[in-house]
Amino acid sequence: MIIVPVKEGDNIERALKRFKRKFEKTGTLRELRSRKHFEKPSVSRKKAKEKAIYVQRLRTEEEQ
Repeated sequence: MIIVPVKEGDNIERALKRFKRKFEKTGTLRELRSRKHFEKPSVSRKKAKEKAIYVQRLRTEEEQ
């Protein structure tokens, strides 16, 4: 359960923004979307490998 303490005189938009940030950090929505459809373990490993290659390529280009 996410709790966002709101002090008296605090802006409600700011509290809502803190709530959204905390909710995003928990990864609940991301997990819900990933569980919506079953993905074979081999497919998920392949995606993870492709993502790692992509990130590595970006880092090497950044260094040069």
